[in-house]
Amino acid sequence: MQNSKTTPVKAVDVKSRRKFLTAGATAAAGGAAMVAMPNIATAAPAVLKVQAAWGGGIFLENAKSYVDRVHAMAGKDLKIDLLSVNSVVKTSQMQDAVHRGVLDGAHYVPAYWYSKSKAASLFGTGPCFGWSAQELLGWIHHGGGIDLFNELMGTLDLNLVSFFNSPMPAQPLGWFKEQIKDVSQLEGLKYRTVGLAADVLLEMGMSVVQLPGGEIQPAMKSGLIDAAEFNNPTSDKDFGMQDVSKHYHLASFHQSQEAFEITFNKKKFNSLSKEHQNILRYASEAENSDFYWNNTLRYADDLIKLKNDHGVNVHRTPDSVMAAQLKAWDVVVDRISSEDPFFAKVVASQKAYAKKVMGYLLLNQPDYGLAYKHYFG
Repeated sequence: MQNSKTTPVKAVDVKSRRKFLTAGATAAAGGAAMVAMPNIATAAPAVLKVQAAWGGGIFLENAKSYVDRVHAMAGKDLKIDLLSVNSVVKTSQMQDAVHRGVLDGAHYVPAYWYSKSKAASLFGTGPCFGWSAQELLGWIHHGGGIDLFNELMGTLDLNLVSFFNSPMPAQPLGWFKEQIKDVSQLEGLKYRTVGLAADVLLEMGMSVVQLPGGEIQPAMKSGLIDAAEFNNPTSDKDFGMQDVSKHYHLASFHQSQEAFEITFNKKKFNSLSKEHQNILRYASEAENSDFYWNNTLRYADDLIKLKNDHGVNVHRTPDSVMAAQLKAWDVVVDRISSEDPFFAKVVASQKAYAKKVMGYLLLNQPDYGLAYKHYFG
C-alpha cells in the first residue's frame, strides 16, 4: 500500500537533474567525436643524405634507379636525398664524409678509396682469375667476400656498412691515337686509369695518371695524357671521347670485373628499423639485375652510334696485350701479397671461389661466339 504522504520534488532538483543530463550528453558526444577523429602523432620519415660519384650520365641514372626502388618499397617512411658529384665533398673525400656522418651514404666504386688500402681494389678492380663481375659479386655475397670486406672495415676503423651490386662488363682498354697492334706500342704512353689497374699498367711500362671521369676528355685533348679508359661506350660517348680519338679498343684484363659500392654510415644504418635496413639491402640486390639488363643494351646501342655516327674505329685488343696484362697482374699481386697478409688472404679466397665456380661454368657453357658467328657472321 502506497503511503499517502509523498514528498514533493523541489524545482531546484529538477533543474539540477536537467543540467546533469545535458552535461552528460555533451560529454558523450565529445567522446564520440574523439573516437571518430583521434589525434595520432605521425613520425617524420627517415631521410638519408647520399652523394653519388657521378655528375650525370648513365651511372647517375643507375644511382637514381636504386633510390627509386628504396622509395617504392618504403613508401613515405624512408627517403634518400640523392646528391650528384661534389655536392658536399669531393669524390676522394666521400668515404671519410660517410664515416664521420657528414654524409649518410655514398654511391661509388671501391677503386675511389684505393689509397686507404690496396685490398680495396680487390672488391672492384682486382685481377681476373677467369671470372667476370657476375662471379665477383657471387664471391662477395656467397663466397665469403663480404666477411672479408667487413674485416677490412674493422682494420681501418671505418664506421661503414656497404652493399655491392651491378656487374659491369669488362672495361675497354680505351682510346688511343693509333690502333694498338702490339704490346710494345704501350711503352711510355701517358694513360688514365684507377685502382690496382694503375699498378698493372705501370708494370707494363706505361705512365699512369688517375683522373676523375669528367677530366679525361679535356686531358687527352690538351695532350696531358696520350690514352685513356673510363668504363663503357655510353659514358665514353657522353664524355665526348670520339672527338679526341678515333681508335677505341674493347676487351682488357686491367679492369675486367667491377661493381658499384653503396655505403652507409654504420651508426645511422643501425638506427633504422630492421625493415628499413632490409629495404636498403634488398633494393641493392634488385638493382643488380636491372643494371645489367639496362646497361648492356645501352652500351651496345651507343657502340653502334660511335661507329656509324662518329666514324670511330672499334678494335678488339690483341691477345698479346692481354697476355702481357696477366703477367703484369702476377707481378703486382705477388709483390703486394708479400707486403700485406690481408691482401694475400683476400686473393686466396677469390682464387678458391673462381677455380671452383669457373671450373663448372667454363665446362658447362657452350661457345656462345660460335653460335653468334653462325647467325650473324
